Order: sequence, then C-alpha cells, then structure tokens
Amino acid sequence: MFERLELLKQRFDELNNKMADPQVMSDQKTYRELVRERSSLEEVVSQYDRYVELERQQADARELLAEEKDPEMAEFLGTEVSTLEDALSAQREKLKVLLLPADEMAGRDVIAEIRAGTGGDEAALFAGDLFRMYSRYAENHRWKLEQLSSSPSDMGGFKEIIFSVKGRDAWQRMKFESGVHRVQRVPATESGGRIHTSTATVAVLPEADDVEVTVGPADLKIDVFRSTGPGGQSVNTTDSAVRVTHKPSGLVVTCQDEKSQLQNKEKALRILKARLLDAARHKQQQEEAEQRRSQVGTGERSEKIRTYNFPQGRVTDHRIGLSVHKLQQILEGDLDDVTDALIEDEKARALKGASP
Repeated sequence: MFERLELLKQRFDELNNKMADPQVMSDQKTYRELVRERSSLEEVVSQYDRYVELERQQADARELLAEEKDPEMAEFLGTEVSTLEDALSAQREKLKVLLLPADEMAGRDVIAEIRAGTGGDEAALFAGDLFRMYSRYAENHRWKLEQLSSSPSDMGGFKEIIFSVKGRDAWQRMKFESGVHRVQRVPATESGGRIHTSTATVAVLPEADDVEVTVGPADLKIDVFRSTGPGGQSVNTTDSAVRVTHKPSGLVVTCQDEKSQLQNKEKALRILKARLLDAARHKQQQEEAEQRRSQVGTGERSEKIRTYNFPQGRVTDHRIGLSVHKLQQILEGDLDDVTDALIEDEKARALKGASP
C-alpha cells in the first residue's frame, strides 16, 4: 500500500510542475486533463502526508521515551506513543478507503433528468417537488444549477425537466439519485382524503467534455419549430424551439425553454453529448449498465429506490434500508444524511470486495 502511495505522491508533484509550465497552460485540453487528475489525487496525497507526519511524531516520542529517566514523564510519553498509534491505525484505514478504485467520472459536472412516472398529474407535481429539492440541495453545496429543458404539466409540476449541476463533488453526490422515487400522500386534488402512490424517475448523467464526444454535422438532423406551453399554448411566435436527432444512435433531444434558437441548440447538444457519453461508458461496462437499468426501471410503483411518505413524515432509501423522519427538511434540500450514508455503504462494499 505504501509503495503505491509513494508513487501517487510522486505523480502529484509531477502534475504540479507540469501545470506550472506556460506551454501546458496554453493548451486548454491538456491543462484540463491535468487539473482533473490532480484533483483526483489531492485528498489521498494530503492524507498520506498526514500519515507520514504522525509516524514522525511517534518516532520522536519513542526516542524520547527510551532516554527518559523520570517515571512521570515516561508515563506521559508512553501515553503519547499509544495515542499516536491509534491515530496511525485510523489513518491507515482512511488510506485504504482512498486507495479503492476511483470512480472514473469523479469530478464531473452532471446533467439530471426527472420524468413523471405512474400517477398522472400527481406524478408531475412530485417531479416538480424533486426538482425543487435538488435546486435547494445545489444551493446548500454552492453548486450552479441551470435548467436546460422542461415540459410543464397542465396542473403544475413537470412531465419532464432536464437540468445541469456544476460544482465540486456534484457527480459523487448526485449519482445516487438515479432511480425511481415514490411518493405516498394525499393529493391536493383528492377530496376524499385517500393516500395515493405516485412515482417519478431520475437519471443522473456525467456531463461530457467537447473533446470526449465529437458530434459531426452529418450525424445530426436539426428541426426548428415554435415553442409551446401547457395545453398547447404558444409561447412565442418565432421558430426558436430545437429538436436534435443523432442519426447513428437515434437519440432525440428537444429544447424550447430559451427564446433564442441558438441557445436551445447549444443546450440540446449538451444533453445529447451527455447521453452519448453515458451510453458509451455503459457499453464498456455491461454490469453497470444492467445495474443502472434496474435502478431507473420503468416508473412502475413496485420499482423504487426511495419512498417519501407524507403521513409518517418519513423518507426511506430502500437500497440501504435507511429511514429518516425528516421529510420536509429533505424536500428542502437537506439530503446530506441520506447521501453520506449511501457513500459510506458504497465504500464498505468496495472494501469488502477488495479484501483478500
């Protein structure tokens, strides 16, 4: 383990030197790749430095203990050596976690898609609730959220909404949201007070860099049309809405939120590239592809990763069996308790798999 840590530290120093080279700084593609690699190594190198410092402190304490004649001071130094050994043991465990295979998408911004599932108007309202939850979650983490495309429903909420999230650890924390979310509550339209169950699906994709996914003009069919709102109401009188079809894959993306045709086209291409990157990534990792399909599912009530139960004020994440009675806080973006538990579960499973 420590030989590998030394190699990582050497690589970290190399990256720092390269990034200081004016010629490298002028090459945005290379510089961006170096920044991403350096960011992926920063924490493990920092924690390894901490480990080396603790070892130095313990060696100094042992040396003093061996020479100490005063019983009281010897007892103090013995306690110090023991305390530092505990700290070293904890630091070794932390380093084991940090040396687990890195998520290849770590450090990415994300594009998230929420779609109303089973439940009609209530499902669309729930999709709107989820979007508001993620908007507040982004605010809490000082991420930048940008709405890319939406299809509002007649009664409020969204049939579909697509947005991007940019910021530190956006992918690492948002990736756990992919799947079917289920809500149990009395809809505002229900006069009898009966509890209904509705669903919405969430897909979280890593955003693609331009250098990763190249889409040639010949691969695209671009149609323009007039934007429409709920119920077919015309939003504007110019052909600003854009539909982009990727001919090789058959993927179709439509954007109509902006008044500018160019802006809608740019957003549609961002969504398309994210979907193409996601498809390519999952093609190489068939096991992950099956897991993702099983998570996102079809939006049926029987498939779920998380349930929001209003009568009990409870949110349950079914993947780890976690229930917390703070539904309103979670819907206001206080998702960290759930996300942190999912991160710890992922680490624990990875450590178990890495054990001999």
